[in-house]
Amino acid sequence: MAKVSPKKTPMQEQPPKERIKNYDEVPFGYTNEEAVLEALRCLQCKNPVCIEGCPVEIDIKGFIDFIAKKKFQDGVILLKEKNILPAICGRVCPQEEQCEQKCIMGKKNEPVAIGRLERFLADWERNHGVIEIPEIPKPTGKKVAIVGAGPAGITVAADLARWGHKVDMFEALHQPGGVLVYGIPEFRLPKAIVFKEIDFLIKLGVNLYTDRVIGMIQSIDELLSEYDAVFLGTGAGLPWFLEVPGENLNGVYSANEYLTRANLMKAYLFPKYKTPIVRGKRVATVGGGNVAMDCARTALRLGAEKSILIYRRAKEQMPARDEEIHHAEEEGVIFQLLSNPAAFHGDKNNWVKEVECVRMKLGEPDDSGRRRPVPIDGANFRMPIDLAVIAIGNSPNPLVPSVTPGLKVEKWGNILTDLETGKTSIKGVFAGGDVATGAATVILAMGAGRIAARGIQEYLTTGKW
Repeated sequence: MAKVSPKKTPMQEQPPKERIKNYDEVPFGYTNEEAVLEALRCLQCKNPVCIEGCPVEIDIKGFIDFIAKKKFQDGVILLKEKNILPAICGRVCPQEEQCEQKCIMGKKNEPVAIGRLERFLADWERNHGVIEIPEIPKPTGKKVAIVGAGPAGITVAADLARWGHKVDMFEALHQPGGVLVYGIPEFRLPKAIVFKEIDFLIKLGVNLYTDRVIGMIQSIDELLSEYDAVFLGTGAGLPWFLEVPGENLNGVYSANEYLTRANLMKAYLFPKYKTPIVRGKRVATVGGGNVAMDCARTALRLGAEKSILIYRRAKEQMPARDEEIHHAEEEGVIFQLLSNPAAFHGDKNNWVKEVECVRMKLGEPDDSGRRRPVPIDGANFRMPIDLAVIAIGNSPNPLVPSVTPGLKVEKWGNILTDLETGKTSIKGVFAGGDVATGAATVILAMGAGRIAARGIQEYLTTGKW
């Protein structure tokens, strides 16, 4: 038997100088041969603890074994028993903090590239046109409304459809996918892949209605009069701001608006698409998470000569994935670390022209376990900019809670749910994903969706609340 490599099989990528000029996906994915080579690194443990790190409980050992044996179709079928969005999760989920962190191979070597192998199977299925639809049981006669077509809602809808329930999904935007289409850029997650995955959902029998803003055109009480249960998966669409002077100047965007214009509304394809967006030459993005990396990298592709990332902690404390930080550095994003905006300054026409920052030092750890950034007195400095993007986080979308009496929310607007069932304070109403937890990852939203789907199933079959 050939010696197993201690390192992951590399994945080929677009060169940095080329990719900043286009919106094409950066990594190319594994070939059949590369996928098999990586799958053979799996130890096929008797007790595969990697599964413990997966929020949707994928049989990781099983699908990797099928790849090693070149039984790709069997691997796809097994994978999709638990995950309806494998092409998406394989690209954007933080496997290094979940399944791969648990991998036994990773104790002494690099862990098996579980995410890359998941992506491989999903891409293989799509490219070979062999998508199989599971057999759907006889209709139960029960109807469920899903509010929000993001990762949580999609997962709930798929599970309930597979159990024979009639599922109607309502999406406020003109395209389904939630953050997958309005937030994550094309170069990280091609939208054709998102729509292909959602097409699978439609083939399961789910009815999708776009441009339907629940909470305005229809209330939750009205839905409950028509459906046996309702799931709320409306996401975290309320952006946070710094609340510093000058933040209301022209040319200061929230990450939500900036990425929605660029991604969902295709501003990067101007003039084919007429969506306006400010294309700054010196762009400052504030934040250190994946969304901040997406904004900083988008700015380069929109023609920025300098894309500057301002983050109040050190690089080691950045919450963004290592892969995203690495790609940003490769592409030339300038990291202005241990700095935080104190004000934005504008010209006579109220367009932003400078960001004033205060230098920071790291103090004692805060509740997150990271060392708290502390301002250094008298250490302010200014940088010329013509565009700023604030990417420091989001709160749950407040629309539905604000018009639904009796729906309990927590301090930051999160819908209060039972962690084991997804139940809310209103009988028959469930919730999950970012609207319950605040902004998190795609796979955690899907995990919450799976929990809620089980809760709904129990409620529909027993009638007990």
